[in-house]
Order: sequence, then structure tokens, then C-alpha cells
Amino acid sequence: MAEPRALIVTGDGLNCEEETAFAFRLAGAEPCLVHITDLLDGEKKLKSYQLLAFIGGFSNGDHLGAGRIQAGRFKHRLQDDLQGFINDHKPIIGMCNGFQTLVKMGVLPGVGVGRFIQNCTIMGNDSGKFEDRWVYLRLNKDSPCIWTRDMATIFLPVRHGEGKFFTDDPDIIPALFAGGQVVAQYSDDSFSSPVMDYPLNPNGSLHGIAAICDRSGLIFGLMPHPEAFLYPYNHPSWTRMVSSGHILPEYGEGAAIFLNGVTYLK
Repeated sequence: MAEPRALIVTGDGLNCEEETAFAFRLAGAEPCLVHITDLLDGEKKLKSYQLLAFIGGFSNGDHLGAGRIQAGRFKHRLQDDLQGFINDHKPIIGMCNGFQTLVKMGVLPGVGVGRFIQNCTIMGNDSGKFEDRWVYLRLNKDSPCIWTRDMATIFLPVRHGEGKFFTDDPDIIPALFAGGQVVAQYSDDSFSSPVMDYPLNPNGSLHGIAAICDRSGLIFGLMPHPEAFLYPYNHPSWTRMVSSGHILPEYGEGAAIFLNGVTYLK
């Protein structure tokens, strides 16, 4: 079987394309870096690819709010193409700014009023400042998310100024938990329960929510950066691990997410 082609949307302030391309290549996909204007102008078509990645960075300088302009451009220029991609049951991942984009497009969480109508947001951190740290995440083993299959915990970096998952609709959070759509929650190093306390919860997200998926489990959004932990040497304490006799694994914990996404198509 030919390698699935992973479309990585680039340009206009996004800055994680090389790490994301490396991650997909490592997982057995063919990464394809495509500038957003090539999609908007019709030079490249979503239907030509099997995976879609909205990456991290500061799309359009975070003007009007993180991910807001990119979400609007996709929603109003490419909504039919994106709906076709979704209808074809092709996996989509949004990391950090990409997660913000999916939520503000109304693609995630996909409950309540329907697709492409926003009913949640990702807003400024409770700390009032940019957060750059590593976080512990509890993963939901009962989630339909194909990107986190057979994973229970993960340790990943976050780097964002707007990472707080929030909704004022009282029906949304219960629906997300009922459907297994809360994929990851911030935790401590015991991974025993979700946390709300700063800095373990770096942004004040409701119920410590760090990642969600749609009902199908194919569309996945998370604030942390799995593409930034592909090798053990990315871990902030890897030198201490080595000096204490710890045997480092071949790959970093983030690599498994991309492997799951690609494996789904094989």
C-alpha cells in the first residue's frame, strides 16, 4: 500500500511544519507542506490527501484571537471541501493553534448545534501570560479517538497564551464526557486524577480538559505539542535519566500519536 499523504497546512504565522512533517514521515506517511493560500486559491485540493494536520504557531498573528482568522478562512472558503474530507472518514489532527482553529470553526467538538457552528472556545490562560512548560496528561481509554489508541498517559510540552478550553453551554461538557470525547486531561505525575490547580493545569481549562475529539474519534484536537517529543532526547530530564541508569526508549511519547493516525489508514 502506498504511503498515505498527510496534508500539513502552513503559512501566515504557523511555525511547526517541519517537526510535524518529520513526525508523519517517522510514522510512515508522506508529509505534504501546503501553504494555506494554495488551498484557498484552489491550486491544491483537500481531497488529494488522506490525513489533515492543523499545526501550531500564531496563525495571522493571533489577531482577533488565536486561530480565529484561519478558522474563518477555512469555514467560508473551504467548508464544502472540508466537509467532504470529513465525510470520507479521513483523520484530522489540530495541535495548539490547530486545536484553536478546529474549535473556532465549529468542527470540534461536533456536539450540540451541529458542524461548523461554534459552541466552545479556547481562551486566554487564567495566569494571564504565555505558558511554556511540560505537562502530564491522563488519556481516556474509553475514548473513540483513533489518535490515542492503546495509550493511557503522556508527558508533553505546552506553549500557548490562549489554551483554556471553555463553554458556557451547560449541555456541552456532560455530552463530551458521555461520548468519550474528552480525550486528555491535565494531571500530576501520578496520573491518578485530573487537576485544576496551576501550574499542573497551565491554563485553567474546565475539568482540566487538554484534548477532545469528535464523536467518530477521527478528528482530534489538543493543546500540547506531540510533534515536539519524538525522541527521548527532547525530554527535559533525559540527561538525568541517563546518569541514573535509565534506559531511554527509541522514540519519544509524542510519536505514538502520529503512528496511530497513520496506522488507522493502513
